[in-house]
This record gives sequence, C-alpha cells and structure tokens, in this order.
Amino acid sequence: MGNHALLSASSSHRWISCPPSARLCENCEDQSSEFAKQGTDAHSLCQYKVESALGIDTTDPTESLNFYDEEMENCAESYAAYVMEQRAIAMERCTDPVVLVEQRLDFSKYVPEGFGTGDCVIIADGTLSVIDYKHGKGILVEAEENPQMLCYALGALELFDGIYDIDTVSMTIFQPRRENVSTYTISKIELLQWAEEVLIPRAKLAYAGEGDFTAGEHCQFCKVKATCRKRAEYNLELARYDFEMPATLEDEEIEAILAKADDLTAWVSDIKEFALQSAVSGKDWTGWKLVEGRSNRKYTDESAVAEAVTAAGFHPYEQKLLGITAMTSMLGKKHFENILGSLTYKPQGKPTLVPESDKRLVMNTANQDFKDENEGGQSNV
Repeated sequence: MGNHALLSASSSHRWISCPPSARLCENCEDQSSEFAKQGTDAHSLCQYKVESALGIDTTDPTESLNFYDEEMENCAESYAAYVMEQRAIAMERCTDPVVLVEQRLDFSKYVPEGFGTGDCVIIADGTLSVIDYKHGKGILVEAEENPQMLCYALGALELFDGIYDIDTVSMTIFQPRRENVSTYTISKIELLQWAEEVLIPRAKLAYAGEGDFTAGEHCQFCKVKATCRKRAEYNLELARYDFEMPATLEDEEIEAILAKADDLTAWVSDIKEFALQSAVSGKDWTGWKLVEGRSNRKYTDESAVAEAVTAAGFHPYEQKLLGITAMTSMLGKKHFENILGSLTYKPQGKPTLVPESDKRLVMNTANQDFKDENEGGQSNV
C-alpha cells in the first residue's frame, strides 16, 4: 500500500464525512504540490530544532531543504520554543515528562490499517498532549473536534495509557504563518466515546467502499473533486434560482446562495482546471479549443540589460521599501518591534461577509453606529 494509508489521519475529515470517497481516491495518482513540498521541508527543520532543544544528537537538514528561507527558520524556532514551553509546564506537574518527536502513531484498533505521525507528543502525570505543526497559511486550521488530531490522540493513547494512566487529552495546532495556536482538550472518556460512535462505524464503511457520498467543504483536497457527481448535484442545486438578478430574489434565497457561494466558486474553478489539464493532455472538448494565452515580453539577461542602460546614461533600477513581511524576515521579530514598532499601524480590514460561526468580531457599520446612538439616546431619557 506504499507510505500512505487508505484511511490516513490527515484525510480523516474527508472520509468520515464521505466514506466512499476513500476507495474512489485510492488509485488516483498523488500530485505533490509546491505547498506540500514546502511543508515537508518545514517539518524537517522543526524536528531538528526541537531535537536540538531537547539535547538529542541530530543532523541539521538546512542545506538539503529546497524551500528554506528566513521565514521558515523563524517559524521552526517559534515552534521549538512553544514545545519547550509546554515541556516546562509539564515539568511543573511531573519531574520527568516524556517528549517524543515525529512519533509513529498507530490507531488501527479503530481504523483498518490506520496510522500517522505525531509531530510532538508530551506525556505527563495523567495528561497526554499532541502538538501538530502546520506550515500552510491559506487555510486556518482549528484543533476543536479536528478528526486528524483525534486520530493521533487515539494512537498516542494506545502507546501510553497503560503506563501512565491518562485521563485528559490535549490537542494543539501550531500554525505560525497564521499566528494561530489552537488547543482542544477533552477527557479520555470523551475521546473513546467519539471513537466508538463516529470513527469506528465511518471507518468501517470507508474501508469497504460503502456509505453515502456527501459533498461539503471536506471536498477541497479530494482527488476526484472535479468529476464527482455528488459534488455536482450539491452545487447545481443553485440552478433552481435560474440565476435571476439579485433584485428579484427574496432575502431567504440570497441567504441560501451565500451559504453555498464559496463551494460553488471552488467547484467551477476545479471543473475548469480539470478540463484544461485534460485538453493539454490531448482531449478534445466539443465546442472548445486550446489556445496560447497572452504573455508579456521578458529580458533575456537582466545583468546585460542593466549594463546597457547604465552605459546609455540612465539608471536601470527602482528603489523600493521592503514590505513588512520581508522586513520582519530581515530584521527578526524582536528587532523589527524595537526599531519599527512605533512606525507601523494596522488599517481597518476590508468588509467581508462571513457565516455567523466565524470567530471574528462584528464590524461596525454606519447602520450599527446609528443603532448604537439611538439606543444610547433612548437610555438617557
């Protein structure tokens, strides 16, 4: 079966929500993205930083990392610092906590052939902590009821419960590029209850290739998302609105469309990308043709261009101030704050409509200000 389990922890959100998708994706070729390769490099660096901090004899992988940069260095340093903070907290309860790095976790008791790798596991007097590093910055990952983390916790429990008599399980996502440290804590009883009521029955269906196809946000990383009929049905439900102009729609109809707009946009994008790649591979789509897109002229040799322009008596370069991310990477976070903290500000973000479940505070609008003033005025009467 190779290195990837059919029912891996990392894909558990998808196969728990849509069990038959596991077998459907089984024979699809893995297409490793640049983001995935960058994440692999970051994990190698994180492992090295934590092991070094723990005094373990380890090899610096930096020279072999294709995506190494100052930002990755800072992220790995902050991750190692967080792990050591958690170890220090554990030492307040227990003189000698166990800290394991890149630990193989087997949860096959609950999921056929189920295993994964925990970035960091800390065990101390009745408490088990699993920490997972996420290098991605596109999607905010929450620890709360996160199936991947719950699977890791079950695997860690299998290894250590008999020795340490664990009663509490803590799961943390450390996502520095989103400034996100999300922790979810439950009792061992609650974890085992989730395994019995949700994980085991869904894994059994997924392994057998049974159960109902279900579309939703879990489709994002599915290998067959572009051609999946259930996802098409889910998105084409919007066709019943006949795409009338918003002015003719009732509020309830606009709200129904809003609830699915992001999924619909992503689905259409996936269909277009699938069709394009198929055409590049030689497929003919009736009514469509492959053409060369617009392109801009480029220099053949930038050094030669600079020399030629300088020789002609002109200055070929523009001077531009580094952006905040690049400046932070150059100076380091502490120096940046010391030198430039008083010279930065955070403007108000662009208004964005999101579901009520989003954790951000409601933005003040003119309408809201008017309401607040009215309420204030009435209370003074």
